[in-house]
Amino acid sequence: MTTQSQPPPQQQHTVRKLVVEVVDGRDLLPKDGQGSSSPYVIADFDGQRKRTSTRYRELNPVWNEPLEFIVSDPKNMDYEELEIEVFNDKRYCNGSGRKNHFLGRVKLYGSQFSKRGDEGLVYHQLEKKSVFSWIRGEIGLRIYYYDELVEEEPPQNQPPENQPPPEEPPKNPPPHVVVEEGRVYEVPGRHVEICHPVPENVSHYQPPPVGILQESPPHVVHVQPDPHQVLPPDEMVPPAVAEVRKMQCGSAERIRVLKRPNGEFSPRVINTSKFPGETTKDRIHPYDLVEPMLYLFTKVVKARSLAPNQNPYVKIRTSNHFKRSKPVMYRPGEPTDSPEWNQVFALGHNKNDSVNATLEISVWDAHSENFLGGVCFELSDVPVRDPPDSPLAPQWYRLESGASEQNNRVSGDIQLAVWIGTQADDAFPEAWSSDAPYVAHTRSKVYQSPKLWYLRLTVIEAQDLHIASNLPPLTAPEIRVKAQLGFQSVRTRRGSMNNHSSTFHWNEDLILVAGEPFEDSLILLVEDRTNKEAILLGHIMIPVSSIDQRIDERHVASKWFGLEGRGDGCGCNGPYCGRIQLKLCLEGGYHVLDEAAHVCSDFRPTAKQLWKPAIGILELGILGARCLLPMKPKNGGKGSTDAYCVAKYGKKWVRTRTITDSFDPRWNEQYTWQVYDPCTVLTIGVFDNWRMFADVSEEKQDNRIGKIRIRVSTLESNKVYTTSYPLLVLSRSGLKKMGEIELAVRFACPSMLPDTCSVYGQPLLPRMHYLRPLGVAQQEALRGAATKMVAAWLTRSEPPLGSEVVRYMLDADSHTWSMRKSKANWFRIVAVLAWAVGLAKWLDSVRRWRNPVTTVLVHVLYLVLVWYPDLAVPTGFLYVVLIGVWYYRFRPKIPSGMDIRLSQAEAVDPDELDEEFDTIPSSKPTELIRMRYDRLRMLAARVQTVLGDFATQGERLQALVSWRDPRATKMFIGVCLAITLVLYAVPAKMVAVALGFYYLRHPMFRDPMPPASLNFFRRLPSLSDRLM
Repeated sequence: MTTQSQPPPQQQHTVRKLVVEVVDGRDLLPKDGQGSSSPYVIADFDGQRKRTSTRYRELNPVWNEPLEFIVSDPKNMDYEELEIEVFNDKRYCNGSGRKNHFLGRVKLYGSQFSKRGDEGLVYHQLEKKSVFSWIRGEIGLRIYYYDELVEEEPPQNQPPENQPPPEEPPKNPPPHVVVEEGRVYEVPGRHVEICHPVPENVSHYQPPPVGILQESPPHVVHVQPDPHQVLPPDEMVPPAVAEVRKMQCGSAERIRVLKRPNGEFSPRVINTSKFPGETTKDRIHPYDLVEPMLYLFTKVVKARSLAPNQNPYVKIRTSNHFKRSKPVMYRPGEPTDSPEWNQVFALGHNKNDSVNATLEISVWDAHSENFLGGVCFELSDVPVRDPPDSPLAPQWYRLESGASEQNNRVSGDIQLAVWIGTQADDAFPEAWSSDAPYVAHTRSKVYQSPKLWYLRLTVIEAQDLHIASNLPPLTAPEIRVKAQLGFQSVRTRRGSMNNHSSTFHWNEDLILVAGEPFEDSLILLVEDRTNKEAILLGHIMIPVSSIDQRIDERHVASKWFGLEGRGDGCGCNGPYCGRIQLKLCLEGGYHVLDEAAHVCSDFRPTAKQLWKPAIGILELGILGARCLLPMKPKNGGKGSTDAYCVAKYGKKWVRTRTITDSFDPRWNEQYTWQVYDPCTVLTIGVFDNWRMFADVSEEKQDNRIGKIRIRVSTLESNKVYTTSYPLLVLSRSGLKKMGEIELAVRFACPSMLPDTCSVYGQPLLPRMHYLRPLGVAQQEALRGAATKMVAAWLTRSEPPLGSEVVRYMLDADSHTWSMRKSKANWFRIVAVLAWAVGLAKWLDSVRRWRNPVTTVLVHVLYLVLVWYPDLAVPTGFLYVVLIGVWYYRFRPKIPSGMDIRLSQAEAVDPDELDEEFDTIPSSKPTELIRMRYDRLRMLAARVQTVLGDFATQGERLQALVSWRDPRATKMFIGVCLAITLVLYAVPAKMVAVALGFYYLRHPMFRDPMPPASLNFFRRLPSLSDRLM
């Protein structure tokens, strides 16, 4: 009797599918020879190709065809590339075409795809395939993905269990790879420059390979090594196995002082040496820009079977540190023999002091101070943990009694884990550290700015408004619409009234800033401002969450909204108070500026569907600070400083831990950002923590210590800059150096690949800023609102990032008036025009024959260029190339910091500084304000005179042919006629040679008085004599 085995159950697994809905095309290029095209679309994704149908002779085709693809590896979907190509079908062409004509393509990456339900219609500009392609138009795509459960039948023929698997052929060793949070970035060895000194006693010293970390998943970027470079066998890169290398650290520091134009206010290079015996053949640690800081970690979990107690706590003691945990508070009816702490302590550790040192962990009762037991560890036996090792598992240890304690009071076990690690340990951010005991306000955190949108409100018209009937004759009512969103308030201009009806028209756009989550409502108030007191005619509340979103310039349909009355006797008292026609949309195609445009760190639009792939990774290692000044008093002594550092790039803010009571804090924390545009700025600020000493009801602001900015485009690719920057603060008393901050920066990107170089040719701002631009004053007002919203959002975090910190990092007060900044901008203009002044001086020295050899050579060069004019343009560009090569010797070696000479902060007048920091409206005495006003009037008089001189020169040019001076115009026309006849009769080359030689004639043939042409021009009339 045989029993049939039941078939195994069917297995279910998830399959991710990508849907590319090709909607339509706009303004395609005609390619069929008859003024039209017959386009079709081919989509290529993950080795799969799909095709749409052909639209016969249509330059604005409509497909509305979905193309479905299967995603083979959903985890790496963000790195996959979707290529959309548009072709003209050759079967419908006029003539026998050998191939289909190319009409354009679009390349997208998985990071730009949306989940089903969040997708939107996006129009992409068609791109060229090569430089010589002629492409125009755009294509509308709706792209989304979803996960589907499918049942899979088990395989019928399974190999026997004892059969060994087939051997795989050996593969070539890959380049160095660092994987973090499922993201990969590859950089071959020997390609990265590192600013470490090469030891003189090691002849075979090689720079270490570099592993790059990422913030969020872009596509994989490969940096190609030199193809002619061959590594010796002993330096071949091993496969990417679970191996962790010791972090680079320095036992000593050597500072090389360079020639600095600003003295102690200039940045300087820091050279750090490695530990002796450390090699560079291992895998790079994720924290390779900072020095490792060793900590003794103790994780106290819980205890069991303790002696009778009320509030037990744990004491941790070493030779240098003493810490205690929080006491356990039991609930009514809860057993008191099994308390739980779940606390981690990080104590500073030194290998040299741990040879014979011990770690004592004891349990005490807070109520009676009775000893409940303890455990002792030899620090030399404590294991060392390096990420990415898994966390150390806690173990139970028997509590022991001391020599002087009674044994009947000690019983039970305690569960804990002890290990030695660095600041890269997973437990470090939330651990109770010895250098920052106030955990609530001193931990290192990463913040994200809120997602901001521009809310566009178009007020079209209003009807059936209840206008007051007691207006004076021939008086038109002044009706305005006021929009409020949170603290923002904007108002329309006066509405125009139709004579035949009570309809008011505005057709005006109002723009506000809205932030996710959309919890607020837009309030519209229709007011009658004919009299002094505004009368409310009606209002309406519109939830922001109900407003449609758009990411391009597509048309938004208008809607009618009914106005409601307040019923308080003012304006409209009934339920119906008229209606108003509006257009509402949330603009996702703009970038909401929260920083000054010249120091902006991100230019991406709000809608994620429009983001381009990242071009590289920016890594910042915050090493520490030196020689900070005391910021707060301490027990009547010299004072103390509790410093922390904040860095901002894009939407990501980072905050280091606070090092308490230290003038030389060492943070050694490393952070990474994705770079989408190299022409952006990284901002780093240092602050003194006051909030950790404030009560809950007390609001204390953190003091600023200084900040620096680093422009990413000034960093060479894959090179580590280790620099010390001065921290400068400009206050009412003048410029003050608060200390120095030490940073390590690296911009990891393929330096000259097309993706990186093409960024420089793209518009700086998103497309909507050019299609529907915003005004300068409007942009500044919206930036102020965005800054307030970001500050309010980050203040609600824990620990909070104060509004004074956010405003200082975002340069919220950069638009205020300052005499010092005005002087700085004037000298910047002078420096820009210095090359023209230098060229004029050189030409004057040539024409005065101060160096006869140079003058003769200029004559020869001038003759060659005149006789062979085809060489003029190439010679000019060659001269520019030579200038660029010459100035390569003087290129900046390190990223520049704040320049006190450029800022005119060296010797600024105290009164000008006091005026710069004054509030609006001013809080100064009347006499001081009058004196400053008079000074401003004198400065404005000078500017007025210069502007008048410019206007005079332009008016004299117009007077040449305007017949305001008849004699001058006749003479000018006669001279022009003579020049015309001469140029017709004499070859142009001869005229050019004659003019050039006349200009370069020897001083003995030159009259010291001004030439006749200049005298004639100065005598021409201007309109200045008509001014009152």
